[in-house]
Amino acid sequence: MRRLLVLIMAALLVTAGCAAVGDRAVTANGLPGTLRVGLIPNISPDQQRAKYQPFAEHLQRRLGVQVELFVAADYAGVVAALAGGRLDVAYLGGLTYVQAERQVGLTPLVTEVDHETGTPQYVSAVVVRADSPARDIRRDIVGAGRSFAFGDVSSTSGSLYPRIMLIDAGANCSPQRVQECPPLRAVSFTGGHDATAQAVLSGQVDAGGVELRILHRLEREGKVPVGALRVIDERKVQGYPWVMRTDLGPQARQALTDSFTAIDDSTLLDLLRAKRYVAVTPADYDEVRRKGAELGLVETGSR
Repeated sequence: MRRLLVLIMAALLVTAGCAAVGDRAVTANGLPGTLRVGLIPNISPDQQRAKYQPFAEHLQRRLGVQVELFVAADYAGVVAALAGGRLDVAYLGGLTYVQAERQVGLTPLVTEVDHETGTPQYVSAVVVRADSPARDIRRDIVGAGRSFAFGDVSSTSGSLYPRIMLIDAGANCSPQRVQECPPLRAVSFTGGHDATAQAVLSGQVDAGGVELRILHRLEREGKVPVGALRVIDERKVQGYPWVMRTDLGPQARQALTDSFTAIDDSTLLDLLRAKRYVAVTPADYDEVRRKGAELGLVETGSR
């Protein structure tokens, strides 16, 4: 009997600091004992996990939980993992976030203050070769019926905002036919910003939509000669959100938000491409929702 009482007391001490949601223990700040964080790879998954280990260690120290990094093949893989309950937190593009919230309840937490703009927004740009005669997107790209490359169809700065710029310049980009934007001669999807930059550089297409800071990274890395591509139109885009599953609750939201806004290590911030982090709300992505719905890239109606 004495042994039984000891075991009961030990169990009570453990549960005093933890609750249970489903079959997972949850700490006093509302977080699961093991936090599962989703990343998109730009290198091999093993290398990506190793590269982001300092980030995982920061979260572990700050939150007092274990952190598991999940590396998916693409955004769709991260969204599927969120919808399947296999992830708690993930980094998504704005368009991917508003598409994903149709499948699973998500709460945006923070976005980075961009090094180049000094704001929580970054730049989507339409680019041409530097030696192209094109100077005006309305006259020289849309009006002249040129060819155009987008990145991934779900990319905010490589698909949604370039499409907005084309429509504003007079193109008829139909929501029903994503791969048609008359009077453009041809529209293609390269799958990524790097590939779009190369398609424009090589002359495969006359113009393309890219995230400007990625183009600058390609220039720094020597993959695109500095000045070889020229911007002819651009728009500011709300920054990529870190999101959590809404069912983690408000305590978890606050703890996670604080863990990002507290980062002041310059090496860690450089790893995360951030000057610092600021909190965001669902309303910060209303323009992405509205424009995405208008262009057939975001479903409408109740989830």
